[in-house]
Amino acid sequence: MTTVASTWRMIPRRRLRVSSKWRNPVGIAGAVIVAFVVLTALFGHLIWTINPNDPAWNSFEPPSWAHPFGTDEIGRDTLARVIHGAKVSLSVGAVAVGIALSAGLAVGLVGAFYRGPLDFVLMRVVDVTFAFPLIILAMLIAGLLGPSRTNAMIALGIVFFPAFARVIRAAVLEVMGFPFIESARSLGAGDVRLMTRHVLPNIIAPITVLTTVYFSQAILAEATLSFLGLGTQPPEAAWGNMLATARSNINRDIWPAIWPGLAIMIAVLGFNFLGDGLRDILDPRIGGSVTDAAVIGKKKD
Repeated sequence: MTTVASTWRMIPRRRLRVSSKWRNPVGIAGAVIVAFVVLTALFGHLIWTINPNDPAWNSFEPPSWAHPFGTDEIGRDTLARVIHGAKVSLSVGAVAVGIALSAGLAVGLVGAFYRGPLDFVLMRVVDVTFAFPLIILAMLIAGLLGPSRTNAMIALGIVFFPAFARVIRAAVLEVMGFPFIESARSLGAGDVRLMTRHVLPNIIAPITVLTTVYFSQAILAEATLSFLGLGTQPPEAAWGNMLATARSNINRDIWPAIWPGLAIMIAVLGFNFLGDGLRDILDPRIGGSVTDAAVIGKKKD
């Protein structure tokens, strides 16, 4: 008579095997750091409820239990301002990368899909934008639009879009060379259907990696613009303008300069690590397999 135990032994056991690509220590470290930064930005103010703009304490207090990061030159709590700065940096990064991704996707996809004179004109516009140093062009655009956080987002989105356009164009050109595109076209698929149903799903991998990497660049660039007075304006706390204020008082107290600088370093490092990890997972030449792009993207023999 077959018992429950014997029946259980007859059932093949499936073990969940996690690919070594997903055990990338650099990527895991980046994901942990990014999660910490995001959670700090979203919920930090609920845990540390001090108003970041309230000068209610003595100036230049050293780190203590009451003020773990000390206070700044007018008595504002530095920890509260660093937490608010995380929210500012992530919002700027999200909007700037969103602008760059949208513009780059439109230019790269349309140019690579239709080729010819349209592609030539669009890529020359991208080349002209590439000719300017990134931060100089961002400063120029932000200066022309006026110093504010919104204008900093727009400026960074404009200067980042050429990189997205180039990478997306290259990915689309690769996908357009595979037989399934001609098969879909021969079956009557129109241009819009080809782009949305066949091309876009197969370029998700490079877009994901590029978005992660440029998120870190956006955080760093926003801090630079705020440091120069072209981004987030005082009294609102941002890591860049906190550093600018601390610089003028560096001989009196070094703590107000350490914490925002450390926050910038941690956030940028986290997104860079996460981008490296995602690249190792999604890059078809390394063997990652998450989307169809990982299969289709393999080079022909």
